[in-house]
Amino acid sequence: MWENGIDIYSVRQIRLRTDLYFGVGAIEYFAEIADQLTARNITSVLVVTGHSSYKRTGAWEVVERILKERNIRYALYDKVTPNPTTVEADEATALGAAAGAQAVVAIGGGSPVDTGKSAAILLKHPGKTARELFSQGFTPTGAVPIVAINLTHGTGTEVNRFAVLTIPETEQKPVIAFDCIYPTWSIDDPALMTGLSQAQTRFVSIDAVNHVIEAATSKSTNPYAVMLGKDVIELVTRYLPIADKDPTDLTARYFLLYASMLAGLSFDNGLLHYTHALEHPLSALKPELAHGLGLAVLLPAVVQTIYPHQAAVLADLLKPMAPDLEGKPEEAHAAGKAVQAWLVRCGVPQKLSDVGFQKEDVEKLVDLTIHEPSLASLLEQAPGYANATSVAAIYMNSFLPLV
Repeated sequence: MWENGIDIYSVRQIRLRTDLYFGVGAIEYFAEIADQLTARNITSVLVVTGHSSYKRTGAWEVVERILKERNIRYALYDKVTPNPTTVEADEATALGAAAGAQAVVAIGGGSPVDTGKSAAILLKHPGKTARELFSQGFTPTGAVPIVAINLTHGTGTEVNRFAVLTIPETEQKPVIAFDCIYPTWSIDDPALMTGLSQAQTRFVSIDAVNHVIEAATSKSTNPYAVMLGKDVIELVTRYLPIADKDPTDLTARYFLLYASMLAGLSFDNGLLHYTHALEHPLSALKPELAHGLGLAVLLPAVVQTIYPHQAAVLADLLKPMAPDLEGKPEEAHAAGKAVQAWLVRCGVPQKLSDVGFQKEDVEKLVDLTIHEPSLASLLEQAPGYANATSVAAIYMNSFLPLV
């Protein structure tokens, strides 16, 4: 196996739209990033993060030391929640603006990084709000530089142009995608992720799998997205059981993180569709619901729905989970059951009723999916023809296991 020849302690620069420092110990390379900030005459930054993981992982100790050594002032916003809102982005922006922040350093998983991306746009557009941004009230023309220090192996947001926030008053969870929020620099250090709980480890890895299943089967997919997807599912199915058993296994964390990064690139190219469009209303209504768990609840029904339209691609993609699939449309139910069985083996058997929803909620969920513009645009990418009927069917088929 090619992974055996990789020195996980050798930090490499992976040159994408983002300059990514990848490997065990990559956090120390924040010094190089800080030098580049100084070279751009940046003397003040906004740090956006959650309540505790930035300290618990040791990331902040390194970042704060290097900022102080370089005489770079910082304003710290550490109130980002697991399903962040436009209110949080506005608070962070106001703090950064008061401090004269010229760049954003986001530390955390998708929630802090997406909040930081949003603040980076708003710092460049004084007077605009996050609600306007996520309601398509204006189109940004730029953003201040973004540094993303990633603390999970799921979202891929550290290498792509997407961000997600909830608008509390409308119960909507839109997506934005702008080239200006590709992070300028990112850090992927597996050593920062050994403290993820067993549940978090499972959920973020399932997020990465969802990214590539959608990206490889969308109407905008390309061979690059599909090939990345094959690698992602092979790596996650191989290394998630190892990390699940031993959270401190750095090799497992390295390749789960690599898979997550590849998945971020895959959906940056192929986009997303059903599973993410339908999950966003779930976690908008129940902010305590982990995004990856919401995706896991929906995934078997989604695979069953899209398999007839993309049977050959999915049979190839799902080979590590379902080696007997032959790429025939009539295998749709078997494909959904195989994905469901894999989720159960991962310790994630939950269905919609287990995460607090009832069948009476489906009408509202469909409405939030269909009528939120950014989610409707995701549905346009779904194979076949996505409409209120197909969305409702996926929700309804997610209440009980496929049998």
